Amino acid sequence: MAEAATTTTSDALHGPYAGLDLDALVDWPVVRAWLYWGMFWLMFAPTVGAYISGMFNFPDYLGGHLPLTFGRLRPVHVNGVIMGAFSGLFIGECYYLVPRLCGVRVAFNRYGVLVAWVWNLFLAAGLLSLPLGYNHGLEAGELPLLAEIPIFFCTAIATLQFLTTIGRRLDPSLYVSLWYLIGAFVWTTLNLVLGSFILPYTISGINSAAFHGLYIHYIVGLWITPAGYVLIYYFLPLSVRNPLYAHKLSLVGFWSLALFYPFVGIHHYLYSPIADWAETLAIITSMLLIIPVWTVLVNFFGTVKGRWREFGPNLPAKFLIMGSLMYLVGCFQGSTEALRSIQQPTHFTDFVISHSHLTVFGTFVVWAMGGLLYLWPRMCGRELWSFTLGNWSFWLITCGISTMGLVLSAAGLQQGFQWMNGTEWVDTVVQMRAYWLVRTLAGTSMDIGMSLLIINLMMTAIKRSPTAVGFRPESPPPDGLAALPAGASAR
Repeated sequence: MAEAATTTTSDALHGPYAGLDLDALVDWPVVRAWLYWGMFWLMFAPTVGAYISGMFNFPDYLGGHLPLTFGRLRPVHVNGVIMGAFSGLFIGECYYLVPRLCGVRVAFNRYGVLVAWVWNLFLAAGLLSLPLGYNHGLEAGELPLLAEIPIFFCTAIATLQFLTTIGRRLDPSLYVSLWYLIGAFVWTTLNLVLGSFILPYTISGINSAAFHGLYIHYIVGLWITPAGYVLIYYFLPLSVRNPLYAHKLSLVGFWSLALFYPFVGIHHYLYSPIADWAETLAIITSMLLIIPVWTVLVNFFGTVKGRWREFGPNLPAKFLIMGSLMYLVGCFQGSTEALRSIQQPTHFTDFVISHSHLTVFGTFVVWAMGGLLYLWPRMCGRELWSFTLGNWSFWLITCGISTMGLVLSAAGLQQGFQWMNGTEWVDTVVQMRAYWLVRTLAGTSMDIGMSLLIINLMMTAIKRSPTAVGFRPESPPPDGLAALPAGASAR
């Protein structure tokens, strides 16, 4: 594979960045290592999810082997998506955007490839151990210490690298992607201490449930969410070639997320023995999350203003905006689910599964794929191999996740109201079979779309396409600075 082409126009950069070759600051072997692993997990983990969803309609089609039961394979799917597919792509893309935003190379970069391999090899070992029964029993925290300890140290090393690099930046102002990156890595390093070393061993009873609610929402809200914001705040302005709509609005989103999200996790345990004041606080802060959600969405759609007509051939932007639409729907679900009157018919139903797929996959994994589509051709120094294949990927993924969200929401509401009306649980299962079959087909559509995407990217890496559409050499957006630093992008 060719090294990334140097396409940035140096004389268009200004201030302390003037004359810099931003691409030359990127440690491409580290970026490649993380992205290859991320694409591997993107093929593997969702396939496991589609594989086991068939059990809802055909419980015995995998046989009766204990390691192949739904309860043992679901953690492989969940942890593979979060810690493998999303985290791998996110961290790889961070090694690309951080030096470009800071104007200096990533600190201690000689350890980057080693960290990537340690993280992913031990993650693979941890995922292999889950079907064999080595499980902490905490959702999104099932991995055994065999995997958790190396992942914690890798996270801490990456945090040190990025914080040191940001401390050495050429421009004292911080673009909003760096705000969210600092938050994501610092918060998650601390959260892994809670989930890996404290919660499974020292907290029991109802306190364990309460702290687990906090831990899992810290994974979603203080790792996946700010990490996703890092990517879309960086790649959306570049892909549509517009400056960020409002830098100040982005900071409202950052501080409201930091203020409100730490308290929402207990909203999973309404009507439980957990203190009523803690449940009520979780409900209030869950509703207040509407503030960061709406501010970031206004920013995203405002950034695209005047560029909608160019969306046809712009695959990265299409993925990023599609993910934003899913974020709007998924977060509306998440906030309303926290209300006692809404949670009563939706808790323990497929409505919650709809919410988790629309947000974790439909939003954040899709944003990571949008960043990947922007970065990969530039890393390879050539156009995307097939725009047509990329468009098929987009529509298969979009139709799949949209169908899954709609069907599971409807199924969950029907389940919940049947239970409230006293319908026998087994009878409700019979009613769900049609919904579950459509869910499996939707998941298969998503899986095929991701497979086509990876094939497209691999072909991009090994050969040129004379007919590829949608590649433009990277040059600064209208504000004159490719890295879009704070201040230069504010309106």
